[in-house]
Amino acid sequence: MARRSLLLSAGSYLPKEILTNAELARRVETSDDWISQRTGIRQRHIAAPGELTSDLAVHAAEQALHHAGLRGADIDMLVVATTTPDHTFPATATKVQQRLGMKGGFAMDVQAVCSGFVYALATADNFIRVGQAHRALVIGAETFSRILDWKDRNTCVLFGDGAGAVVLEAGEGNGTSKDRGILCTHLFSDGSYYDKLYVDGGPSATQTTGVVHMEGKEVFRHAVVNLAAAVDAAIASAGITPDDVDWLVPHQANRRIIDSMGSKLKLPPEKVVVTIDRHANTSAASIPLALAEAVNDGRIQRGQLVLMEAMGGGFTWGSALIRY
Repeated sequence: MARRSLLLSAGSYLPKEILTNAELARRVETSDDWISQRTGIRQRHIAAPGELTSDLAVHAAEQALHHAGLRGADIDMLVVATTTPDHTFPATATKVQQRLGMKGGFAMDVQAVCSGFVYALATADNFIRVGQAHRALVIGAETFSRILDWKDRNTCVLFGDGAGAVVLEAGEGNGTSKDRGILCTHLFSDGSYYDKLYVDGGPSATQTTGVVHMEGKEVFRHAVVNLAAAVDAAIASAGITPDDVDWLVPHQANRRIIDSMGSKLKLPPEKVVVTIDRHANTSAASIPLALAEAVNDGRIQRGQLVLMEAMGGGFTWGSALIRY
């Protein structure tokens, strides 16, 4: 028998304010057509003044716990993937832990930018597999709007705010691809591309928060290659074929990249979960937001095979294969 991390439920939260491309075009030199044709984005959600990353995370976590029929006290591991923590320290996860009423176990943040949720999921999965955790709450939450230069049309049009969460629980399987739960995760990074997508601030460097800078063409070029490699690693490790994949839930960074991954797997468009048009790129929150939407509207069914992939600054990238 093999110990597996079963995915019990998913939850999500989006701030109330919606910023459309047309509204953004009144702030910077751009247009709805320019943004939508190049990225697939039509709108994004923006956190309200005073609304923190921890607030978004708590809302998403509460929904995930509700769907699982659990309370915060039932969780013994909490991981928050975020690039935009409430404070330099303590970890945003500890604030979420307190607000959810989680008294035991432990909480921590993971920082891998847009790959953060896959990294956090892999972390929780490994703790569960070795028996150091029984039930984990994994959250991706971002207030990315706080680190944007709203005069830079190359970056400010791309991102939004939001949070998504999943509940994992230890279970047993036979050690095959037919098992329910997380079948495999694969993580990668290459620091030689550190300056291709970064924020120009930080406590040690500038004592400021800084704003996002990106070499878009370079990021796009590497994303297509790296994500394909991460997908191949998942398929090979699980001993399956692309035909076995029921759903692709990709990081929502660019519609062209999403479409290329769907084509690689020969999945029909209706089997690729796409939220980028409404959410934009919510960094670590994008995969759990998309997953929660497809699980909770009934598209993703129990027993189906779900493949997730993401790439972010660092560069970091990775994949996760789950039988829901």
